[in-house]
Amino acid sequence: MEKTDQHGMPSPAESLGPELTRDQLLDMYRRMVTIRKFEEQVYDVYSRGIMPGLAHLYTGMEAIAVGVCSALRKEDNITSTHRGHGHLLAKGGDPKRMFAELLGKADGYNRGKGGSMHIVDMSLGILGANGIVGGGIGIATGAALSAQLQGDERISVCFFGDGALNEGLFYEAANMASIWGLPVVYVMENNQYGEYTHTARATAGTGAARAEAMEIPARRLNGNDVLAVHEGAVWATERARAGEGPSFLECESYRWRGHHMGDQGDTYGYRSQEEIESWKEKCPIQRFAGTIEEKGLATADDLRSIREEAETRISEAVSYAKDAPFPSPTEVSTDVYA
Repeated sequence: MEKTDQHGMPSPAESLGPELTRDQLLDMYRRMVTIRKFEEQVYDVYSRGIMPGLAHLYTGMEAIAVGVCSALRKEDNITSTHRGHGHLLAKGGDPKRMFAELLGKADGYNRGKGGSMHIVDMSLGILGANGIVGGGIGIATGAALSAQLQGDERISVCFFGDGALNEGLFYEAANMASIWGLPVVYVMENNQYGEYTHTARATAGTGAARAEAMEIPARRLNGNDVLAVHEGAVWATERARAGEGPSFLECESYRWRGHHMGDQGDTYGYRSQEEIESWKEKCPIQRFAGTIEEKGLATADDLRSIREEAETRISEAVSYAKDAPFPSPTEVSTDVYA
């Protein structure tokens, strides 16, 4: 039986993962901090009325995206969710083009037409964030079928939330992936809430158990421990590349912010401020920083320097996006499909 903490999460990994070098570990830390700084700036520009529309922030969940994407190759595919900024940055997305997209500018990934929930970069294997709950599941499974038919080692990773686990699409796609042995990894991000409803009130059993019912090997991981997530991702991706079929990772974490920008933490009374604060004490970035320092791989000054560099990079991205031009009105029907 697996060991769990007071939140019912699997206990943290005690090792530094499978053969990770110091440079790799510091790069993982850098990516996590970059995601955190990006989301903080998104919150700021939205609050100032600069950004149109809503955004769903990934704050507090950085270890999942970085732990998984650090096990991938550039040519591997990922599909994301409405809460996708973290996945895109972890896979190598450009903060400048991402912020330009959020502000509706022509230099954005979708030339300002997609906004927060539809960023795509095929050159990085980012097949798109998706505003439809579970919308990326079929896309990732189809991309895995394509890779299998082409006979290459490209794999697909599908990020989705606990709410999407109850969508019929998951069972249809995962069933095919199991039968056909497709090279796809399903990553369920259990952040405890599907919009305003706790997982315990909406989902029976665990995601891992549901996957195993379809003969898909699964692991339940502490999504606040980047090393545990990385280790699980290496296991899953190696299975996929070896032709052993799909895998399922259930990563438990917590979103610090509300469901979207209009939900300020405990605005609607579905969770308490005490609950939020208890999870903030389990900050994945602070946890990882402590491990790095404890192992003598970097000093507090080294990590502070990384945080400052990330903050500068994100500030420059915001300035770039603010100064970027809006697309021409003549482009209103360009690259729009029905």
